[in-house]
Amino acid sequence: MLHPHYTATPHTASDTAARQTWMALLARAPEAFLEAQVGPLAHGQLQWLRPVETGLLMTQGRIGGSGQRFNLGEVSITRCVLRPDPALTQCQQVGVAYVLGGSHRHAVLAALADALLQEPALHAHWDAQLLRPLSEQLSAQAQTRKAQAQATRVEFFTVAREAGSDLPQDEESA
Repeated sequence: MLHPHYTATPHTASDTAARQTWMALLARAPEAFLEAQVGPLAHGQLQWLRPVETGLLMTQGRIGGSGQRFNLGEVSITRCVLRPDPALTQCQQVGVAYVLGGSHRHAVLAALADALLQEPALHAHWDAQLLRPLSEQLSAQAQTRKAQAQATRVEFFTVAREAGSDLPQDEESA
């Protein structure tokens, strides 16, 4: 699950945990949000290290989160690896993206944002422009879903049929 409130860590932009967090946010970001933020930067000469491709990924589950693994099913996933146009972005980093579904544009935008966030000189700007608002938006959506689910929650109570029904069998027959 996402971190409910993204906060920039005091580590460098290349820190693995911080990058995993922002990549998770970018993968879950609405495509329109990414288009508005980084879309204009995707029009330059992108260097494709791995072109956009869509495939299937087998997902696994565990009963209760701790039982034996079982194959849950396949999901579509789109991935790409690119280097943005340095003349347009002032960025020399390589961006990677894996997103659920078949949207090639979403994968390109997420990879571009990943590259921009890895560039030390640009990280603070894109953290404030992209990650913080995105984290707040996704947290608000999660809270709304949680409130809707809570409103439909059903409480089940066990009621004793008789006042003496909690006595053992031997005592009732005596």
